[in-house]
Amino acid sequence: MKKYIAYILLPLLILSSFTLYAQSVKKPKLVIGIVIDQMRYDYLTRFADKYGDDGFKRIINGGFSLENANYNYIPTYTAVGHTSIYTGTTPENHGIIGNNWYDKFAKKFIYCVDDANYNSIGVASNGGKKSPYRMQTSTITDQLRLAQNMNGKTISIAIKDRSAVLPGGHTANGAYWLEGYNEGKWITSSYYMNDLPRWVKKFNRSGKIDAYLSKPWNTLYDIKTYTESIDDDNAFEGTFRGKEKPVFPYDIPTLKAQNGNYEMIKAIPAGNSFTTDFAKAAIVGEKLGKSEYTDFLALSYSTPDYVGHQFGVASKEIEDTYLRLDKDLANLFSFLDAEVGKGNYTLFLTADHAAVQVPAYLQTEKVPAHYIRLGELRKYVNSITLKYFKSDKLVENISNFQLFLNKEKLEELNLDANTVAQKLADEIVNFDRIYKAVTARTMQTTHFTDGILQKLQKGYNQKYSGDVLLIPLPSTISSNSRKGTTHGSGYSYDTHVPIIFYGNGIKQGASKKAYNITDIAPTIANLLQIEFPNGTTGQIVGEALK
Repeated sequence: MKKYIAYILLPLLILSSFTLYAQSVKKPKLVIGIVIDQMRYDYLTRFADKYGDDGFKRIINGGFSLENANYNYIPTYTAVGHTSIYTGTTPENHGIIGNNWYDKFAKKFIYCVDDANYNSIGVASNGGKKSPYRMQTSTITDQLRLAQNMNGKTISIAIKDRSAVLPGGHTANGAYWLEGYNEGKWITSSYYMNDLPRWVKKFNRSGKIDAYLSKPWNTLYDIKTYTESIDDDNAFEGTFRGKEKPVFPYDIPTLKAQNGNYEMIKAIPAGNSFTTDFAKAAIVGEKLGKSEYTDFLALSYSTPDYVGHQFGVASKEIEDTYLRLDKDLANLFSFLDAEVGKGNYTLFLTADHAAVQVPAYLQTEKVPAHYIRLGELRKYVNSITLKYFKSDKLVENISNFQLFLNKEKLEELNLDANTVAQKLADEIVNFDRIYKAVTARTMQTTHFTDGILQKLQKGYNQKYSGDVLLIPLPSTISSNSRKGTTHGSGYSYDTHVPIIFYGNGIKQGASKKAYNITDIAPTIANLLQIEFPNGTTGQIVGEALK
């Protein structure tokens, strides 16, 4: 009798276990990828006392934060960062080696998402002639659509075109970016559609951008409380045209005419609020998170990069930008709770790169920092080839700390490219602000397992990169100005960024283990139980998943 009861109960127990398992692995209805352009990890800690409970702190306290996450390649630029996040691999595989780079085949500079095969949608200019065709691998957004037989939607949004096009992947239903200047409209490319959806047109007619640009930019709180930043009036910040000093307040209605009209919203915190408004409109307009399939919203906040470049990472302007962004995120999270439902969405938040302190400021504090002027570097390089090979025409292009040799000139002079490249690498380290120089041949024949040269190797693409690759000294930037800052290196100030997972399927906690930016895509793929992007080199962050 007992055996008989056991035979009856066993299938019921198994069925019950499967039911509980199915409930425990319920997939989110919506995945949101949030990328903040130029966010250092220490912005989470520096401004923590001033953040509210519902923005950054909500996802840190309720989600899983990676405190030691870094970019594992050079160069750390916007297009490269967004691509690496969503492909789960580095430029050596995905092929996006910069925002702009020298095309050694076409012998001209190219922009990462320009594509003359497509037309602008929503504007008469060429601002929409874009596509992701230069990205050679698939993205997590592609894989999600493929896994669902092209069901489910991917919508990608950013003020910058490259930050919308690349995360959306090759299969996005829509990617939207802002056309500024005299337009002030969200636009797209005929790569995605032949006409803007009704909800986009309605948003463009709403007058929201005019409302934002009709208000001055002053600090959110009393500027005297902004003790995490250096003095407002200092010598290390750029200014808006029409304003003598980079100090609060900023009379935006007066300044916008001299600063690109609608283009100005990109460079003030209102740009983040405007982006949030559009993201909310997209969720409603596209009914994201409402179908039987999992949708994906790729959302990038571009404005912090504009502010950081102009004012620097220690400025009161950057502090105010992040305090206001914290409120925008709280607004977005609250909207997701109401529109999609708590427990129905999963998100990650990270950055496409960080940034260096303004080198001129570091110099005043006796911290080693330097500037390199491209003309000065070019003159030095030409002196090397003139000395050893009797010609100053052997280097065709110098950009992004890479040297491209003139192969036709080398052949004309019967010179071996590898010999010339190696001599340049050997000699250029004598330039006082260059730390290391290696050849493409070295990248192809030597395997670096750690350090800065490993990062350089992961950023080297045999098909597209230059013949000699340079690494400047720490806190060294290429600029003719001593105001504002930039990024692009493999040093920690450019590579250390937040990675926070939150929502459905995510544990609560934090980790101090070392992780790479390329670990985001496989982690989300594992959560969704879909195939990794096809070039993935990252690893699953298993400790973040339930």
